[in-house]
Amino acid sequence: MRLSFPGCIVESLPCLVGTNVQRWLLGLVVACLAWLAAGVACAAESGGSAAALYVKYEALQRELERNAFARPLHLDSREADDELQGDVHAILGYPFAQVRGALQGEQPWCDILILHLNVKACRVAPGGSVLQVYIGKKFDEPPRAAHEIEFAYRVLSATADYLRLSLTAASGPFGTRDYRIIVEAVPLEGQRTFLHLSYAYGYGLSAKVAMQTYLRTIGGSKVGFTVDGRRPDGRPALVGGLRGALERNVMRYYLAVDAYLAALAAPPDERLEERLREWFDGTERYALQLHELDEGTYLEMKRRECDSLSAER
Repeated sequence: MRLSFPGCIVESLPCLVGTNVQRWLLGLVVACLAWLAAGVACAAESGGSAAALYVKYEALQRELERNAFARPLHLDSREADDELQGDVHAILGYPFAQVRGALQGEQPWCDILILHLNVKACRVAPGGSVLQVYIGKKFDEPPRAAHEIEFAYRVLSATADYLRLSLTAASGPFGTRDYRIIVEAVPLEGQRTFLHLSYAYGYGLSAKVAMQTYLRTIGGSKVGFTVDGRRPDGRPALVGGLRGALERNVMRYYLAVDAYLAALAAPPDERLEERLREWFDGTERYALQLHELDEGTYLEMKRRECDSLSAER
């Protein structure tokens, strides 16, 4: 997200100190800049309500009932000049109270994020409210060789009929910035929950060049989920490029949330294994987009990463 200020204000900052109004304007500008520097995007902090999410649920009825995912799920994405955003809306077969309780807290989100094959480690920083997430290669890689991203965790609303929380980070690898993971949920009839997960980030020229280089080489054959036109033979063409990569990742994070919730039915000492298997099985349902490793390689890698984290606690 961008904030633009009138040119006369920005160019005249040195002379703004004089009157109370001028001091107030300067304070406002400084506060907004500090806010952005802290990685707290307006989209993460404002907006969102149970009523708005129910409206979205009603609007997506047809897509949730009939789609290519073979589950009540709708995925949407958009690409701007310097930002990508993907949104998953889905019906979960778990009571809202269970979802609301399970998804609150820093450690549950570390347990969720670590399921992603590119997340090498996740630690709750001393004092809480910050997750230290290490993003690396899809194969074995020690956290010290990965890129650390610090996500600020906040519960924005947790009532009897609405949950909204955010994970935001000011910067990431290769010049990426303004990471936002937003999760919101409302109860549905039949002990079900309607979930919205949004994943977005901004990027500059260096990040765009790096991502496009990857997508033109080893990632050239990878696609997302959205139909983006037709092939010469009439078959649907799936979106590729940066938007396709974004769709693959927002889907992986949604499947991590679903796997975490599903594993809660297992005894505590069996939940990690259940989460890993649930996540892998979920991704294999969409192998064209999400397959990267065989099951044995994935499980062995994640067990080792999780065991290392457990030993630190």
